[in-house]
Amino acid sequence: MESSSPDKLIQVRRDPDGIAYVTINRPKLLNSLTRPMMVDLARAFKSLDADDSVRAVILSGSGRAFCSGVDLTSAEDVFKGDVKDVETDPVAQMERCRKPIIGAIGGFAVTAGFEIALACDVLVASKGAKFMDTHARFGIFPSWGLSQKLSRIIGPNRAREVSLTATPITAEQGERWGLVNHIVEATELLKKAREIAEAMIKNNHDLVLRYKSVVNDGLKLDLQHALLLEKERAHDYYNGMTKEQFKKMKEFISGRSSKKPASKL
Repeated sequence: MESSSPDKLIQVRRDPDGIAYVTINRPKLLNSLTRPMMVDLARAFKSLDADDSVRAVILSGSGRAFCSGVDLTSAEDVFKGDVKDVETDPVAQMERCRKPIIGAIGGFAVTAGFEIALACDVLVASKGAKFMDTHARFGIFPSWGLSQKLSRIIGPNRAREVSLTATPITAEQGERWGLVNHIVEATELLKKAREIAEAMIKNNHDLVLRYKSVVNDGLKLDLQHALLLEKERAHDYYNGMTKEQFKKMKEFISGRSSKKPASKL
């Protein structure tokens, strides 16, 4: 097991089974982000993407919040930087990360924290967790995707209300609206996230990466072009398979079928 030192504000732990943990660790300030923390978070995800031993990532915050957004006492340092620099942009690096990212949302995910949550592939929230967009309240222009992603998940009318009024979304509302996958007690948050990661890493690793990619890339297209994208990638995938790989696929399917219980229908 490889872990960061406990005093680091962005902690990374790699478990031997292929599950990595990234923790935003500034609990006394509700995990608000400084410029160095943003850079470290971006570098963490870039490193995990390049690490072949990592198969899934769980992202969480320590203490009472997931992430309360940018530390506004250092706002100029954050916003005067190049917001188009993907190397130091944690959301851009999360979006580039081929490994599935499970967000474990405890407490508040506010503004930049909300945008980081939206960059996850699956969200598990604790009871009492809240998602809030305060860009309009504080005069901050969104640059990590909240203005575009939220409306595509919960619908444009709901997204406009949430963002223009700075009204929080509760975990329960988020689950009903398709934002949150699961709601659990706070004590069960990381356990549930790990269960999901374990289910993912039991599957064909190459196909998990390819499946995440085709889903996420397809969401950027209209349905017709997304279906064509799926056909193209399926063609490339099967054309690249060897006879030995087809044989192993057949053996695996046959083995699974022989173990299945008889149908009750």
